[in-house]
Amino acid sequence: MDLEEKRALAWIGDAVLALYAREWILVQSDIAVKERAQVFQSITSNEFLSHIGEPTAVECEIGIIFKKNGLQAAMDYIESTLMPLFIKKRKLSKLPGRFNSKKAKA
Repeated sequence: MDLEEKRALAWIGDAVLALYAREWILVQSDIAVKERAQVFQSITSNEFLSHIGEPTAVECEIGIIFKKNGLQAAMDYIESTLMPLFIKKRKLSKLPGRFNSKKAKA
């Protein structure tokens, strides 16, 4: 896969991740409306994604799954791969959506 294709798939993966994050945030009763943007930024940030792998590669993987198997498969991948780590880090932090990577190493 060339660099341009990887970037294109990462761009799609980023959009799928953003959709997943927004849907997830809306069903979390412990996230106040005023905190939603902060939590969204935390889920989709390169800082968080770097705990799973190189951020562009993580987004590219989501994009590949989306292209091959559809939206639900990509959402399932995010749910099983990214969210357990995010939830763990969120529980260890003091703020609703942010985490301190020094304090919350997985």
